[in-house]
Amino acid sequence: MTLSNKNPDSLVAIRSQLEQWAQELGFQQVGITGIDLAQHEGYLQKWLDAGYQGDMHYMTRHGLKRARPAELIPGTCTVLTLRMDYFPESAADPEVLLTQSDRAYISRYALGRDYHKLMRQRLARLAKRIEAELGSGQYRAFVDSAPVLERALAEQAGMGWIAKNTMLINERAGSWFFLGEIYTDIPFNTDAPKTEKHCGSCTACLDICPTQAFVAPHVLDARKCISYLTIEHPGSIDPALRPLMGNRIYGCDDCQLVCPWNKFSQPTHEPDFAPRHNLDNETLAQLFAWTDHDFETRLQGSPIRRIGYERWLRNIAIALGNATKTIEVIDALSKRRDHPSPLVREHVAWALAQHADQV
Repeated sequence: MTLSNKNPDSLVAIRSQLEQWAQELGFQQVGITGIDLAQHEGYLQKWLDAGYQGDMHYMTRHGLKRARPAELIPGTCTVLTLRMDYFPESAADPEVLLTQSDRAYISRYALGRDYHKLMRQRLARLAKRIEAELGSGQYRAFVDSAPVLERALAEQAGMGWIAKNTMLINERAGSWFFLGEIYTDIPFNTDAPKTEKHCGSCTACLDICPTQAFVAPHVLDARKCISYLTIEHPGSIDPALRPLMGNRIYGCDDCQLVCPWNKFSQPTHEPDFAPRHNLDNETLAQLFAWTDHDFETRLQGSPIRRIGYERWLRNIAIALGNATKTIEVIDALSKRRDHPSPLVREHVAWALAQHADQV
């Protein structure tokens, strides 16, 4: 049976079952939207023209394909977007951790196993179930693996609104969740988008940003964002920004931690997102002592592994430079003073200089 003569009633029936199927696979919500992202395309181009993407050259290379799903996957007419909560209930209190300068802060999403593979496999299973039910159709699943405007698609699918901090906020779930997409040529009925942004006059997320990376509400200059600096940026970090990074060695959650809507968020029940190797409460000195082998083996299956050992040491060196001066901190830095990497040596020297005048 072809798509052209597929009974529309069968699509309605499938839609009514999608929520159940998605929940069985560990997702908390599913929405469906069309592929017209024209209202977001102009914003994307303006953002790229301003250079806010920094060293993320793939953003420029893909251009407006990100806002045109049918150019990425020809034949696509609808997009299924799914939400999976990730906040780990068992992790150390993030707000307390940020006040402990000798400890490493890692973004809550990266404490456990890499979500990319886990979600993509489950999206593929969902797509296969739909295909088996309908007997036709094409499907492609994405989780940060292609030029996709995931937050715009989710907003249009009625799953929330894009907030002033550029995160997607769901009024019943906050923003501590991952998004994944299934592009398909199946003409499902679409869900109504959110027409109102419920941030009101609140600017807590903009005000709290350690590096003041928000140029304006809804506009993030990635070049100043700690998540970008610690993950995407490959080279030396601007010395003016280093003191502002505190103990954040991989990502930053500040704008989510202060968001009032996150009082509605729910902790994850996904075992793979639970903290591993004490990454939610480890000292900077201990992590800085890891060898290249330690980094590769202990972070096997972790999203952190993608930045590589050199950036790992760079990031921790900055955090150690921001830490309260102790014998442990100075000793840890001194042991890396002559590291083979010029990048690591530069940041270690900076860190030691921060402590030079302290009593």
